Amino acid sequence: MDNLIGKILEERYRIGELIGAGGMANVYKATDLIDGTVVAVKILREECRSNSELVRRFKNESKAISVLDHPNIVKVYDFSMTEKIQYIIMEYIDGITLKEYMEYRGQPLTYKETLHFITQVLAALQHAHDRGIVHRDIKPQNIMLLSDSSIKVMDFGIARFSRSENQTMTDKAIGSVHYISPEQARGGATDAKADLYSVGVMMYEMLSGRLPFESDSPVSVAIKQISDTATPLRELNPAVPEALAAITERAMAKDPRERYPSAQAMLADIDEFKRNPSVKFEYQYLTDSAPTRYVDKVMSKTADKQQSTARRAAPSRTGAPKKGAAKTKRKKRRLLLPILAGMAAAFLIGSCILVYWIFKEQSNGMFDQHKDVELPNFIGLSYDQIREQYKESQFYFKEEQEYNEQYSAGIICDQYPRAQTADDPKIVKDNAVITLTVSKGVEIISMPDLTGMTRAEATNECRRFGLLPTFRSVQVPIGQSSGIVMSTEPLVGTSVEANTSNSKITVYISQQEANKNVLVPSVVGMTSLEDARTAIKAVMLELGTYTEEYSDTVPAGAIISQDPVDGSPARWHDLVSVVVSKGPEPRTRTVTLRVLNRYKGDDPSFDLFGKSYQCYFNDQPYGDQWTYPDSAGPQETSWTITSTGSGTIRIEGAGETWSESIDFGPGGRDLLCEFNGGDTNTKPAEPPDPEPDPDPDPDEGNGGGDT
Repeated sequence: MDNLIGKILEERYRIGELIGAGGMANVYKATDLIDGTVVAVKILREECRSNSELVRRFKNESKAISVLDHPNIVKVYDFSMTEKIQYIIMEYIDGITLKEYMEYRGQPLTYKETLHFITQVLAALQHAHDRGIVHRDIKPQNIMLLSDSSIKVMDFGIARFSRSENQTMTDKAIGSVHYISPEQARGGATDAKADLYSVGVMMYEMLSGRLPFESDSPVSVAIKQISDTATPLRELNPAVPEALAAITERAMAKDPRERYPSAQAMLADIDEFKRNPSVKFEYQYLTDSAPTRYVDKVMSKTADKQQSTARRAAPSRTGAPKKGAAKTKRKKRRLLLPILAGMAAAFLIGSCILVYWIFKEQSNGMFDQHKDVELPNFIGLSYDQIREQYKESQFYFKEEQEYNEQYSAGIICDQYPRAQTADDPKIVKDNAVITLTVSKGVEIISMPDLTGMTRAEATNECRRFGLLPTFRSVQVPIGQSSGIVMSTEPLVGTSVEANTSNSKITVYISQQEANKNVLVPSVVGMTSLEDARTAIKAVMLELGTYTEEYSDTVPAGAIISQDPVDGSPARWHDLVSVVVSKGPEPRTRTVTLRVLNRYKGDDPSFDLFGKSYQCYFNDQPYGDQWTYPDSAGPQETSWTITSTGSGTIRIEGAGETWSESIDFGPGGRDLLCEFNGGDTNTKPAEPPDPEPDPDPDPDEGNGGGDT
């Protein structure tokens, strides 16, 4: 049995059934004892608490979702990170995963279904990305589908704050391999576009009914994510609109620069598709920040212009032209020819001058040749050092600034484009524009005053200041306001770091004392001590001492009595003691054998001396055999038997058998077995010797007769 079930966290959340189990945490259904709300409690598994990487991931999740508040993201109410236990109190979602729904359908989803789900996912991601959080494990298994067809994004276990972490190492968790972006698969830098790639894979799977890349091993799938091109979506499902396939293809672009710049931009194209399903997106000309060009609109304008020109050039069909009009036209044509000839001559002269200037001015930029060079890695260097070291370089450095906890002020914490490895260097032109992000160091703020705010207001205020709150409850008497900030740690006005892993504060919220008066439940007659313990803990009482007693009426292990008795008033955590039955008490019974007669008067050869007698209990020999002694008169022996319940006694010996049931209960008795043996205790007289012949023949033996 799970030893967490039935426990109470912080005297508020009673843990119920296990509803989910993962590699590093279990999720339980729980009840908030204050208001009866059903919540979900995610608890780090005990065997994972010694793994610093798993603890870091779990803290990341609590840190990430604590700053999120969106209808399509699972809500977090509370969390605790102590040495003994780490848990997150979350919104309880009664539904199934999007993956389970897709498997239930067993076929590609319609494009309307797909967009219904994807738009909600993108809205959730835009909210997270706006707050600097990248999920990095978007997949249908992490999307919960509710009965009203809305979705909730969950499991931010490997999410990161984009400002504080820059890379995902290949030897660490990088998400589910079928949905990760190529840069995640190769262990490169990740940003919000990695999530958009995962969304593209989800769209591909929904619309085609299959994943874009599959193989026998995760490593092989990761390699395909990096190097292979997915089968075109419309080849697998021709019913997919061309524009929707184009949106999916752009989201799944191998190069992050060719993907959508944001979830909002992807939503904009989806909205355009909804308005005009036949729209064509001109993605091949896009840069990372350029808006989408809709080809059908350009074509429509061109067509309108051509039609307008055609209308202007079309001759009148209402009648034949007049002579005066024809004469006027011929006159205009004669005047137009010299003008056109002059324009052509001017154009020719201008072209010659331009060509001469281009070739004469060799420094002209149109013929400049800029070399390809390897892009250095500037991260970790000071901005002043770079400007001094590369002052002869033609690189154009563009400076940006941001707070960063990993790099001290004045040090480069990021650059664009990014340098790659020495084995695979990034090649750029020697006059490339390099954007350098200079660290402003750790942002230090004054601890704001949250006193008097509700929990929601305090949460929003902490987000605004870049603080990570942990809420703790403080009991207040019944009648005082509950859910109001009473104090903080550190105190108001104290200098604290903002937007870093050290930006943790503790907020103490008033919690009205619960009604701790309860009635003792009845546990008498329950068949086990554990059942009694569960019933007692269910009303916030504790099992006290328990003793064991014999009982002829209560089965072993069942509860005989309790103290206090059921219905007695009690307070939370009061003790209830019980008496547990050991079953019937073993009792001793004596079985006596009495043999009345040793001899038989009519049979001098009958004598019980040396004969054996055996007692049997439930058909098994019991005790030693008894041998009849060399004594006359009634003889006795006995067997002592200790047991419970009832049984059967049988005694056999000297050709006689006796049997009777025996009761070891309170009303049982000893048994007496009497054998007659013979019919007398007087030894019969020996038969007399034969009498001698009184008149023997004198001649017998002498041969007899006369001589």
